Amino acid sequence: MKKLCIFALALMLSLPILLSAQTAASGDAILGTWYNGEKSSKIVIVKTKSGAYQGYIDWLKTPLDETGKAKLDPKNPDKTLRSRPLMGMVVLTGLKSKGDNKFDGGKIYDPKSGNTYSCKGELKGANTLALRGFIGVSLVGRTDTWTRAK
Repeated sequence: MKKLCIFALALMLSLPILLSAQTAASGDAILGTWYNGEKSSKIVIVKTKSGAYQGYIDWLKTPLDETGKAKLDPKNPDKTLRSRPLMGMVVLTGLKSKGDNKFDGGKIYDPKSGNTYSCKGELKGANTLALRGFIGVSLVGRTDTWTRAK
């Protein structure tokens, strides 16, 4: 009987750890390579040391400008960053899993406009990610649906 009580106590004490590990693992379903809504780029989503998710551009449908040089970031509000290439650029940062395939607390950068928006997302299945960029409240924003690249 004493062994059963010790086992039950150990199980109760480890349950929160097991549940938090399960939540973190379910958040990892976002990891991988995704096409943006226009399918003009592929973004690789990785997990940072802090446990947040970030995404960087890994492929561009049109990687070169009209002069044959790598596309840059000319609309960036920071003039010192306008000469950086789009390829490899981090465009999604700080996204955190909230469980139930939902993510919040991130920032997303739009190289077309040079604007950075608050971001939240939701996996709508294994191969569909709805990311919403917004300013202030999420009611005022735009959702882009990304699809997993295979």
